[in-house]
Amino acid sequence: MSESERKESLHAGAVEIEKAIKEYYPETDPLVLKKLEKWKSLKFGLLMHWAPSSQWGIVESWSLCSEDEDWCKRKIENYTEYKRRYENLKKTFNPVKFNPEKWANAALDAGMKYVVFTTKHHDGFCMYDSKFTDYKITDRESPFHANPKANITKEIFDEFRKKDFMIGAYFSKPDWHSDFFWWQKFATPDRNANYDIEKYPERWQKFVKFTHNQIDELMTYYGQIDILWLDGCWVRYYSEKELEDEKKNNNFNICRVQNQDINMPLIAKYSRVKQPGLIVVDRAVPGPQQNYLTPENQVPNKTLPYPWETCMPMTPSWSYEPGLEYKSARKLIHLLVDIVAKGGNFLLNIGPTSEGDFEDDAYDRLKKIGEWMKINSEAIYNSRPVEPYKEGKVCFTQLDDGTTYAIYLADESEDSLPEKISFTKFYPAAGVNIQMLGRNQELKLKKTAAGFEIEIPESIRKNPPCNYAWTIKFSK
Repeated sequence: MSESERKESLHAGAVEIEKAIKEYYPETDPLVLKKLEKWKSLKFGLLMHWAPSSQWGIVESWSLCSEDEDWCKRKIENYTEYKRRYENLKKTFNPVKFNPEKWANAALDAGMKYVVFTTKHHDGFCMYDSKFTDYKITDRESPFHANPKANITKEIFDEFRKKDFMIGAYFSKPDWHSDFFWWQKFATPDRNANYDIEKYPERWQKFVKFTHNQIDELMTYYGQIDILWLDGCWVRYYSEKELEDEKKNNNFNICRVQNQDINMPLIAKYSRVKQPGLIVVDRAVPGPQQNYLTPENQVPNKTLPYPWETCMPMTPSWSYEPGLEYKSARKLIHLLVDIVAKGGNFLLNIGPTSEGDFEDDAYDRLKKIGEWMKINSEAIYNSRPVEPYKEGKVCFTQLDDGTTYAIYLADESEDSLPEKISFTKFYPAAGVNIQMLGRNQELKLKKTAAGFEIEIPESIRKNPPCNYAWTIKFSK
């Protein structure tokens, strides 16, 4: 593993694939199933992590937690003073360049079809107008509160909805600002509630009510919501055996493992009263409230028999941090193709700056992805995986009508197509038409001892239709 890969795996809080992907409980609600099918066809979405901490250019929330990890260390040793300064960032957070229409246009041009926005991360700061806390963007102590677009979540959802995006609300189940979760009476040793819930059940029930109330606000006042994307998998119900296993197998840094039940079945039930068909994603918590799975920062090495989505940041960090290297357009397009060929969706994260905009590199990547999608998107949207999924540098997708696509992933040194592309595991049906997307010229198929090969004419090789990856279409 290179130094940059090592840093990324730590810095982005990567979750091991075996832990992120657990057993799946199929949904039975026909409205949810219908929306899930629509979501599975969209393939490409935008995730945004954004909060006042962007002013410091640090990973969101985690430096408040006392778990000792390299990627979230504090620069101030006095924790009480650090937390005071961190929470006072709301008094200077004034993202005057915030323009959700610009973001929606850039995402649309990139070929994205759904958006998930952090309405509240673990630090508890609400990027919407919650009436249950003053730790929010619309509070009078926030200089942005007088801006016409102060209710940031509403503005984002409204703009993306105008462009027919599915709308997802990221919401953190833990809330490190709430005195009902991190009680000021005690220290905060880790990410969990910092008091004994069995000893103080009334306090915990106040937190449960607080959580239900905040989610209900999002379901009631922010238009049609398609996805409730819940983070913080340690806040959950455990059976006695699960709790015992969790304590036995847990990371040294995660100390107070206990039953932190917020009654997810009730949240899902009442949310769907307001938002019929709502997809609920209780991330990494096996059960009926996890309608699709979300391997974080990783791509499975094979297809999965249930709905899933890889979530991954454009840089090594989910939040804005200056100076971090952005993944190349080539890498991002190859990730999209690999994920889609295995039946998943790609949720790509961008962290806005404290001023309220994306960095130029983010817009550059979106533009280049969009240029590629304009030619190749028919191989992405509405597709399903088809064997052999991948052979060498070629990934395969298929539409319901049997149209099949072979997407050749070009190496960094490849600016032109090879003379021949060979297959040994994929066999097209007899009599199919073969052409490269972006070029009208029909391609020739030749049988070989090992399988078959496609000859690429010089006119196409010297003038490829796009950069980074090229798609061959097999249609009847």
